[in-house]
Order: sequence, then structure tokens, then C-alpha cells
Amino acid sequence: MKRRQFLETTLASLTAAPLLASQEFSTDPVAQVQLTPEISCSRIGFGTGVHGGGRQSNITRMDRAFAVDLVRYAYDCGIRFFDMADMYGSHSIVAEALEGKPRDSYVLSSKIWHQRGGIPEPERLSAEEIVPRFLKELKTDYLDVVQLHCMRNAEWVQEHEVQFEPLERLKKKGIIRAHGVSCHGHDAAQIAAVHPWVDVMHIRINPENKVMSATWDETLPVIKKAKENGKGVIMMKVLGEGRIDTPEARRASTFAVTQKSGGDVMIIGFEKRQHIDEFLTNVTDALKEMAH
Repeated sequence: MKRRQFLETTLASLTAAPLLASQEFSTDPVAQVQLTPEISCSRIGFGTGVHGGGRQSNITRMDRAFAVDLVRYAYDCGIRFFDMADMYGSHSIVAEALEGKPRDSYVLSSKIWHQRGGIPEPERLSAEEIVPRFLKELKTDYLDVVQLHCMRNAEWVQEHEVQFEPLERLKKKGIIRAHGVSCHGHDAAQIAAVHPWVDVMHIRINPENKVMSATWDETLPVIKKAKENGKGVIMMKVLGEGRIDTPEARRASTFAVTQKSGGDVMIIGFEKRQHIDEFLTNVTDALKEMAH
């Protein structure tokens, strides 16, 4: 997409894109939400990328049996959105944990790394070459969401648009159901919120401004704009990648994001069953407070 065309379509999207249909309010912490018109998923997701890089992350550094059990426990608790990336090396763990579960009962999201470093190989292949490997590693016929990983600046469209058409072709074939970007920069997120190619975006959000791309007050309008333009919004760093580290602070952050952010899905890098139990409790209490 040329720059002039991008600007024209962006301006059009500001006024033309409808809001996603609202759903009946539920106090169930793992109630289904509409991420895109085609994809519904639990409002809590399992993030597998804590301290990720080089196809490793905290979940791959655990005892494998423990990691698989943890993902299964999340599934049994109703968490049915699983966030992965090539960079994390977590595909096979999630595949093993979900073996035998109905494929339509969970949502798989992964990301393509297209920058320097991050993965062992120097080559940066087309999505049409990369996604088949993802499918094999995850033992599935399709992926729900595939994103371009770690967009940091306002130039991401020009730098990464080589993957736009390959991902769109995969979407038309039903091999993926949605495409988009994960944003690690405020300028990148502002563009993703209005760009017509983006179906789903990740954004950093917590009220303590820990591991954020911008402040809480600067980030909320970006989420609002994304929703106005029909984007699915996945919220990461809700607990500051572990830096929000007391029970009271975690509860306060969870309440704020649940009640005020306006996004769709919160992903957490759970590392113990207790982490899952605590977060479910806090989200439940936040939702009940909203209902009164």
C-alpha cells in the first residue's frame, strides 16, 4: 500500500468503520467476547511470551510437564485464548496441552518475527512460507490470528507491508481468520488503530505505566479509536510483566483494565496455577462491581 493510498483509506476509516456489536454484559471472567466479527474468545487469554526471545520464554524454560499442565489447567478454568509467537518457541507446548480438545473450543494466536535478531535464522521468509510451519507445530489446520510482531514506530507500514498481501491471501483461503500487529510503541499503536489492513492489535496497558509504550491516559484514547474502527484489541502487560508485584497492586491494576480500558481480551503470562486463580477472582470481582 502506497503512502498516499494509506492516508486516503485511513481518513475514510475514521468515519466509515462501525463499532463491533455490543454483547450482553456478563460477570463471568471467561465469558466469550467478540474479538472480530468472525472470532469469539474468552475475555482472558494465556500469554506465553514472558521474557521471550530466540524461541524461548519463561514457559519453555519450565519443566515441560509442568508447563503443559499449566496450559491445561487454564483451559479447564475456561481460558480459551492462547497467545504465542515464533519468537517464544511455545507452539509445541500449547499443542501438547490442547491435544484432544475440540478445535472450535479455543482460539490460537501467533506472530511472525520479521526484524533483525529475535529468532535464530537470518532469513525472513514470506508469511506463506512461515505459517505452514506454525500449523505443523500447533497440529492444526488453521490459525485464528496471525500478527506481525513488535511494531515499534510510525514507519511499520512501510517497513513490513511486504507481509500484508501474503497474510491476506492466507486469510482468504481460510488458513488464518484474522491478521494484524502487536504494538510496542505508541506511534505504532496509533497507526494500527486506524489502518484498514489491521483486524486485531496488541497494545500495552496498565494504570501503573509499567513496561508501557505511553501513559495510561495516552493509551486509553488509542484503544477507543481502535474499537471505533472495528479492531479487535488484545491487552498485554496488564500486570506489568510481573513488575506489578503485590496482591493489592495486581488487584488494582486488574480492576482498572477490566473496568476502564475498553479493550477485548487481557493476556497474562501465567506461571503458576495460583496466578490463574488470583486473576480469575480479581476479574470476577471487578465485573461484579461494574454490574452494581
